Amino acid sequence: MLAFHAPALADDAAIAMKVEADHPGATIDRNIFGQFAEHLGHGIYGGVWVGKDSPIPNVRGIRTDVVSALKAIHVPNVRWPGGCFADEYHWRDGIGPQSGRVETTNTNWGGAPEPNSFGTDEYMDFIHQIGADAYVSLNVGSGTVKEAADWLAYMTAPATTTAGKERAANGHPQPYTVKYVGLGNESWSCGGAMTATYYTDRMKRFARFVNNYNPAQAPDGKNAMQRIAVGPGGPETADYTDQVMKSWSKHDWAWSIEGLSLHSYTTGGWPPSYASTGFDQNAYARLVKETLGMDKLISDNSAVMDKYDPKKQVPLVVDEWGVWLAPTPGTNPGFLIQQNSMRDAIIAALNINIFARHADRVRMTNIAQMVNVLQSMILTDGPKMVLTPTYYIFKMYVPFQDATFVPVQFDAGSYRQGDIDLPRVDGIAARDKAGHLWLAVTNVDPNRTASIAATIEGASARSVKGQVLTAPNVNSVNSFDAPNTVVPRAITGKVDGSRVTLDLPAKSVAVVRLD
Repeated sequence: MLAFHAPALADDAAIAMKVEADHPGATIDRNIFGQFAEHLGHGIYGGVWVGKDSPIPNVRGIRTDVVSALKAIHVPNVRWPGGCFADEYHWRDGIGPQSGRVETTNTNWGGAPEPNSFGTDEYMDFIHQIGADAYVSLNVGSGTVKEAADWLAYMTAPATTTAGKERAANGHPQPYTVKYVGLGNESWSCGGAMTATYYTDRMKRFARFVNNYNPAQAPDGKNAMQRIAVGPGGPETADYTDQVMKSWSKHDWAWSIEGLSLHSYTTGGWPPSYASTGFDQNAYARLVKETLGMDKLISDNSAVMDKYDPKKQVPLVVDEWGVWLAPTPGTNPGFLIQQNSMRDAIIAALNINIFARHADRVRMTNIAQMVNVLQSMILTDGPKMVLTPTYYIFKMYVPFQDATFVPVQFDAGSYRQGDIDLPRVDGIAARDKAGHLWLAVTNVDPNRTASIAATIEGASARSVKGQVLTAPNVNSVNSFDAPNTVVPRAITGKVDGSRVTLDLPAKSVAVVRLD
């Protein structure tokens, strides 16, 4: 691996940081690095599922290369089957012999044929292969309580029951572990255009009657299933937060929830028109500025939740986030195909940093989406696969999974592009379970290097080393022909007692361990 050690510009003063290692904060739940896989475009078919008879290497129809790549970033959970698709999904269409699966049309995404080849058992096989937990989105929009309850029985009931016998006949005698269930999706829009009051009343029935029968997931145990209600998608649906949390504060033994969702994308306006390739620094700056609004959105909704839940028992689950850009020219616009650039990697790092700062309330998120759709980890084309810049951010941040948040104080400085003023740098720190101290720093400025001078309070360091992700330009991408344009390189810093210096290239994200 090549080492990268960029000099700071002579006229740039060092940016002072104070890492308060002696003031530990909340745990950064590993679930904030969750993924999302909807039946959308090539996200499932071609991206995850190729079929058992495919010449592309696979295990029971699931791509081997994709599984290996996802295992390397320690994916904690995968949300499935949607998204908007979830509220038109009928689980019985996707179980049993492949020859008997029901073929439908995906009306949400491009009118594509939906063969239902990838159903419940294939999804469970997939998450088992990558080592992730299940996050199943229930059909609250067009489905019934009984349909959802029967689905959970199919997945979790003992093989002595009728539902369990059916699952066993399909190849899995043991109950599945279903750690998370979503009680609908965007019920204020594609999930049924419901008012907050109507949704809340409907949601209670699903929360009451959809049971998990797996004995390893007793309701009062540490592995109990978590029910996540639909929350807002922006200021215009903010009443969802208030209505759902007000109802939760008055709930009795018969029902409850263990999470409230929030959806927020970086789009640059609706419909998304910003290009994923060939853009200039003005487009870069505008999307970075919009991304930073995630902090206020979380703060505003957390304040509402605090009114009803001051002890923060109910997590805020940002289960759709990421950069939503204009579809790649020449592709089906309903497939949401876009490239993934250094800009998107920086935006991913900024979002993760925001989530970490709100770790007391934000304990789970899901980037949209995992493969071939929106801000994905992986792109595939037939047998070819390429890892995106965003993938490498998730891989570099693995040490932050379940680590203890450590406050970092710093003067962010300023990066100005046209009429847009942005903080020049951003950073977070954490201590992992082994006791190692980690620092993640993002240099937002695409033109100037940044010299970081960090003082560590309550600890000392002997060495500073890790990885940095940068690129020739903010619009640089990894392609099938040039897969290594944006990849991490080794980076080292200097140590003088409790003072650490680290020189960052322009437009970069670094994650280093302070030994």
